[in-house]
Amino acid sequence: MTVAGVLGIVLTAAAIGSGLVAGIFFAFSTFIMTSFARIPPEQGIAAMNSINLTIVRSPFMLLFVPTAALCLVIAAFAFVHWRGGLSVWMLSGAALYLLASFLSTIVFNVPMNDALAKVSGSGGEATALWTSYLKDWTWWNHVRTIASLLASIAFVRALMLI
Repeated sequence: MTVAGVLGIVLTAAAIGSGLVAGIFFAFSTFIMTSFARIPPEQGIAAMNSINLTIVRSPFMLLFVPTAALCLVIAAFAFVHWRGGLSVWMLSGAALYLLASFLSTIVFNVPMNDALAKVSGSGGEATALWTSYLKDWTWWNHVRTIASLLASIAFVRALMLI
């Protein structure tokens, strides 16, 4: 198989992976978190904690992490085999996914999830944390959604230039 053929497969997988991740994040941004905000805090906290436990053992992780690995491969290839506009699109997609989707998850969303896991009930502390969590977690989720979608678009554009 040619280098272009392998690159096409890697870019296609990254485009699909980042697009699917964007869709999952989009669901949280557009209706899941809004739905959680409409129920009592103790129920929202319990539901989100359940999701946070489940997601790390779900097929989502077989999509989220390998897509990041593909982005590292794509970025390395773009630098080593510089091809002008093609490399720019490849690097743009990789950077968007790695920095604004993958890394922001680790730096922002996961610590908020960890803090939420330590809270239960409907006391003042839980309600205050839940109110803050809904706003801040959802904001970072919007960032992840947009970044993952833009990464997918960049990978598709790179595929058009092969």
